[in-house]
Amino acid sequence: MARRYGGKFSPDGQTGTTQDRAGATDRGSYQGARRTKAGGRVNLLFLAPLPLIWQAFTASPVVMAQYLASLGLLLLAAWLTREGILAQEAYEARKVARRPAVPRKMLASAITGAGLVMAGIAGRGLIEAIILGGLGVVLHAFSFGLDPLKDKGMDGVDLFQTDRVARAVDEAEKHLAAMSEAIKRAGDRALEARVERFQATARRLFRTVEEDPRDLTAARRFLSVYLLGARDATAKFADLYARNRDQGAKADFTALLDDLEGNFAARTEKLMLDDRSDLDIEIEVLRDRLNREGIRPQPDTE
Repeated sequence: MARRYGGKFSPDGQTGTTQDRAGATDRGSYQGARRTKAGGRVNLLFLAPLPLIWQAFTASPVVMAQYLASLGLLLLAAWLTREGILAQEAYEARKVARRPAVPRKMLASAITGAGLVMAGIAGRGLIEAIILGGLGVVLHAFSFGLDPLKDKGMDGVDLFQTDRVARAVDEAEKHLAAMSEAIKRAGDRALEARVERFQATARRLFRTVEEDPRDLTAARRFLSVYLLGARDATAKFADLYARNRDQGAKADFTALLDDLEGNFAARTEKLMLDDRSDLDIEIEVLRDRLNREGIRPQPDTE
């Protein structure tokens, strides 16, 4: 039997986990998790312009101002790039979504070009600066792509209801983010993984409501009251557990997450069944109407 080893600092917080010959293991809270793209190359964008600081403070005052302006523009472009990538990931994670209100990555490409033009003027000349800026715009756009330019999955969707759902989901996501920040204070990787698993279950409910905004009324308590309570309970538990490592409190908190996860999963399943029932009713009504009007499907003839 193959065996995967771990310890108290492993994500599952256990000393070991068995794995069968087929290689099947329980992926736990990390099932479906994806690494964000807002790192790696994006972090390099924050580091690349830093040598301009040295250039600035070894130059005349006018040139120093140009270098510092270039530095500010390039750092702003890096920040906009990261925010644009995060916005695109949120857009791609949803089946029904509006395009980002501000095209952050495209704006970052333009600002990158402006920053490089400013640096080129300070160090070389106008012609070289324009060429450098143009290359910067093209390379940035090629490396990070464009922002989503159209809404997704919104054909025939009630925009008013969709906006209500979007606001509710955004507020619910804030509660989940607050839970993630709070549980970090406990300093327990197993608890962080357990919270992430609950969050994955909650987000499945979010996606179900987004697909059919009519479900918002039935899910509103889950998106607001229950998540608000979960957020507050997580914050209080994390502070208590960080002080005294109370195992009883840990067991109670884990049981609370189990109950919440079960309720969220049950609500998601019920909404999906209701949606299927609504579809069956619509199909049956349409068939009855076709029958009353004497319309029959015509068999294919060769």
